[in-house]
Amino acid sequence: MARAADDPTPGLLLVDKPQGLTSHDVVARARRLLGTRKVGHAGTLDPMATGLLVLGIGKATRLLTYVTGHDKSYEATIRLGQSTITDDAEGEVTTTADASGVTDEAVAAAIAALTGDISQVPSSVSAIKINGERSYARVRAGEDVVLASRPATVSRFDTREVRREGLFLDLDVTVDVSSGTYVRALARDLGAALGVGGHLTALRRTRIGALSVTGVHTLDELFGMADAGEAIPLTPLADAAREILPTFAVTDAEAASLSYGQSLAERGAELGEPSHADDFVHDAVAVNPAGVAVAIMRRVKGKAKPVIVFEPAGQAS
Repeated sequence: MARAADDPTPGLLLVDKPQGLTSHDVVARARRLLGTRKVGHAGTLDPMATGLLVLGIGKATRLLTYVTGHDKSYEATIRLGQSTITDDAEGEVTTTADASGVTDEAVAAAIAALTGDISQVPSSVSAIKINGERSYARVRAGEDVVLASRPATVSRFDTREVRREGLFLDLDVTVDVSSGTYVRALARDLGAALGVGGHLTALRRTRIGALSVTGVHTLDELFGMADAGEAIPLTPLADAAREILPTFAVTDAEAASLSYGQSLAERGAELGEPSHADDFVHDAVAVNPAGVAVAIMRRVKGKAKPVIVFEPAGQAS
């Protein structure tokens, strides 16, 4: 069956986001680049931040919810001795203190206390909704917003370099965090623990799950490739699904059943034991003998239920 006018080849496009653009800005430019409206993103990056932004094209937008839930890695710079209303460099400075006397040992101890399973209060200018309205919108309207704490996991919080800049102490750090963890809140809490305040001055996302920023193209590079007639480097749907989720081989008959939205009977101990482990999600990608990703399956009451069907019956491309 021929593709509809706006039925793009599905896949993931990894972009190295530049500073100054919102994630929505990147999506808008990708829509122009690819000539389709069917583009979405996983894991918002603030305008100040750079690094890995994962775009879903066409049917691959259905994978984005799985991308968002994976753990993430960042490289960041934290300035101790100054707090801002946004907990990053884009906000108005609220307090300034002399951090020149803070020792390396004190910093290490405070970082250790923020490593592991912690309870974190998100930044008040986050996109979290309060009674249907974004928290940042309430802050901009002049409200004093304090969000409830939530669990977070910081599995790595390493200091790469320490620079003493007059009253301030700048730390270049690498962090690995669970989904939903706010790195700027880590900067804020580190400064608070040391009694001098702190905020984030730079942030770069380097990894989401198994997806890395290494070798990823910028928007300018992608438009240059298009102008030169080169193919845009999309990760095909089946390959993208394999990178994000465990895989599970199905027969042609089972693939046909899944494409009709039908659940599969459990095949003994084999069902639910995909080709590689994944700590985040219990779902798996059903792959037919030809290597095509057919559906995402979930174990429900002893059966494999298709929760997302990539190629419904009668609509194969």
